[in-house]
Amino acid sequence: MDGNAEQLAKVLKVLSVGTRVRIVQLLKGRALCVNALACRLDVTQGAVSQHLRVLRDAGVVIDEKRGYFVHYRLNEEVLAVWRADIGLLLGAGIEDRDNKGDMPCAAATRTSKGVRNRRV
Repeated sequence: MDGNAEQLAKVLKVLSVGTRVRIVQLLKGRALCVNALACRLDVTQGAVSQHLRVLRDAGVVIDEKRGYFVHYRLNEEVLAVWRADIGLLLGAGIEDRDNKGDMPCAAATRTSKGVRNRRV
């Protein structure tokens, strides 16, 4: 997991902008062009294009030329990897929780000699 920290930080940075998250939500299950996204988001086509560029560079969306228009759809393979990585991040340490779901304090579980105390 530590080796993926930089990659995970990039993923979270791409998704750190609300408009990009909304674009991902709108593209679930269907492809849309820039104009359709701009209308639904109530932002300019230029702003949508800039966000789509970031998403495309990160591999989140795939562009497809359809006649005069370019439609964008989600790259489900990349999103599956991101889901797994984020799941590992958020699910890490579950096995270290005590009966009540709390993480044990490292200081409270070690003696001055560095040996773990038994938890009751």
